[in-house]
Amino acid sequence: MIVKGVVSDIIYTNAENGYSVISVDCGGGLILTAVGIFPPVSVGENVELIGEMTEDRRFGEQLSVSSVRITKPSSVEAIFKYLSSGLFVGVGEVTAKAIVAEFGDKTLDIIESSPQKLANVKGVSLKKALAIGEKYLSLKNMQDVIVYLQGYDVSLNLAIKIYRAYQDATKNVLTANPYQMVEDIDGVGFITADKIAMKIGFERDSRFRIVAGINYVLKSQTDKNGHTYYPRTKLVEEVADLLGIEDISLIDEKVSDCEIMGKVAVFEAEEGEGVMLTRNFLTENSIAYKLVQLMREASEPIGDTQSLIERYQQANRITFHPDQINAIKNCLNKGVNIITGGPGTGKTTIIKCILEISRSGYLKVELCAPTGRASKRLSQASGQEAKTIHRLLDLDFKDGKGFFTYNENTKLDADVVIVDEVSMCDEYVFNALIKAIKMGGKLILVGDKDQLPSVGAGNVLSDLIRSKEVPVSYLNYIYRQDEDSKIVSNAHRINEGKMPIIDNKSKDFFVDNQSSPQTILDNSVSMVTERLPKFAGVKPLDIQVLCPMKKGIAGVENFNKQLQNSLNPLTAGKEQLVVGNCFYRAGDKVIHIVNNYQMEWVNVYDNTAGVGIFNGEIGIVESVVPAEPSMTVIYDDGKRVKYCQGDFDQLSLAYAISVHKSQGSEFDVAVIALAGGHYKINTRNLLYTALTRAKKMAVIVGSNESIAKMVANNYTAKRYTRLVEFISEAKQRRGDAPLS
Repeated sequence: MIVKGVVSDIIYTNAENGYSVISVDCGGGLILTAVGIFPPVSVGENVELIGEMTEDRRFGEQLSVSSVRITKPSSVEAIFKYLSSGLFVGVGEVTAKAIVAEFGDKTLDIIESSPQKLANVKGVSLKKALAIGEKYLSLKNMQDVIVYLQGYDVSLNLAIKIYRAYQDATKNVLTANPYQMVEDIDGVGFITADKIAMKIGFERDSRFRIVAGINYVLKSQTDKNGHTYYPRTKLVEEVADLLGIEDISLIDEKVSDCEIMGKVAVFEAEEGEGVMLTRNFLTENSIAYKLVQLMREASEPIGDTQSLIERYQQANRITFHPDQINAIKNCLNKGVNIITGGPGTGKTTIIKCILEISRSGYLKVELCAPTGRASKRLSQASGQEAKTIHRLLDLDFKDGKGFFTYNENTKLDADVVIVDEVSMCDEYVFNALIKAIKMGGKLILVGDKDQLPSVGAGNVLSDLIRSKEVPVSYLNYIYRQDEDSKIVSNAHRINEGKMPIIDNKSKDFFVDNQSSPQTILDNSVSMVTERLPKFAGVKPLDIQVLCPMKKGIAGVENFNKQLQNSLNPLTAGKEQLVVGNCFYRAGDKVIHIVNNYQMEWVNVYDNTAGVGIFNGEIGIVESVVPAEPSMTVIYDDGKRVKYCQGDFDQLSLAYAISVHKSQGSEFDVAVIALAGGHYKINTRNLLYTALTRAKKMAVIVGSNESIAKMVANNYTAKRYTRLVEFISEAKQRRGDAPLS
């Protein structure tokens, strides 16, 4: 049946898939409830719905919608409701009433064709009039495109993201080559583009399809596994499997075509030929070239380093270990240096010494780290402000693209740059940083080589150490260790392949010996909500649950549901935003899970503004507005961000997070839930990384047997990277003289 009417109320909407429950005024006093997948609709808009009447046991008779067509409001009353619905900034009921009084049922025609005429209305400036017209056309075009995309089974959230990328050209782009979305839009995978292409009528062995498949597999291996290149044989096999094409020669041929087109680089590697996305090829080459340059052109030492170190020791009443003295000398004398060691080995003490000696020689030192949490911790430990790498480079956003103010053309005003938690750096961020360091400047990289590698592309710290070109100072002597503290000592025992000491007699390390996933879940939830807040005097939101896996009874996703229900339940009067299978409420703990270089924020502490929210940042939901839909999040460092439709897939609940996502962060109390899993996941360095995230207390909930298996499992997933070879090539291009 066909139903026509005006949207009178939006009862419910799922921001991810567009499933909505709306009230439709059909005239004559008939108000109909309609349910189904809707594009963004607003109160006052006309809708034409196709569907069937059904009887719901709880809600009674309603129209189950199969098709939606939206037209602009026509009656004066509907136009008033539409304008005052909150869609138009600065237009409330008073302004909407004045506009409708002036133009009547022709209001929307005026807004569409001659918006400047709205300036004749009292209280409406020309600027506001043009803004209303622009917003109206944007909404109209967006609705048209979203209805078109939903015809290809594209979710509402993704449809909005696609529209943002291509705007009015969306239909033309998709008709010409829907696979273009895979390259252009984060979050659009090959499967989505392929569905659209098949419906449009593209052939299975289309050149566009095979090239897109090659790009998709290479990009997926970079994004999911950190590889910067992939063996050609593996690439061809995976693309063939993805596309369902038996003749792999077609794919191998297109790999060569991609090389000719400049999309990939092909080279001889250990496993035969390797294939690398051009972006990765250029990035790793750039790092190698700049690294060799910095090592060759290091500035002169600021004085007798031995005397300077001795003077520092006397002034601060400390005695450095010989390894620490060697590390400090290297950092003061050479262009690029690495300091690596586990917890308690004195890395921060070395940084403080280098800071003071450098400042005494009138050198300007900048401290930075990959994440906000890591930089905040470095600030507290060193006594000098530390910034995120993005903030140090002054990330800005203009003309649809993010860029760094400090780059290869505009260098940082710093003589020494110290980077903490460098194991977290992906190669793109590291490349941006190293390009911005001036000639003669010193770069000091501090990190733990035994941590998990970066979530993003590359394996920078490991590759620089493997290259044997960068001076490396290894710190093994443990300083920070109380007699009744076991976090540090047990972390080192695990790293050495030894079982941690489990006696539950220390003040900061405990094991709840459980093997059942359900018991591990239940006990961990109890730890967070009741036992640890009483025992340790911490707030539940300051306790971080860490899991090896996302799925399963004791995985991240289920933990988040259980902890949300316990700590922030849905109560009468509390609103929630529904995004797919996830619910968000004010007060929820959330984590941003991708790098977004253009997301705007305002800091609640000092009212400064900027752009960029990055993978791993944790915050609290301040408010949700299901009717828009939108939510506002305040992050740990005070950045307030508004998320609108199309942004929600960048967030996840964070009562529990994966160990990988926890890198670079420290938490006062960590509950580590170990419920078994694949040997490639449950490894020694994952357990080591998880334990070293705990600052004051760590509780492992899992069996002693599981701990023993992880300690014995020294498996490390191979990352295909080319940086070591590029460093060697860069050195050869510049001669064989010593680098530093």
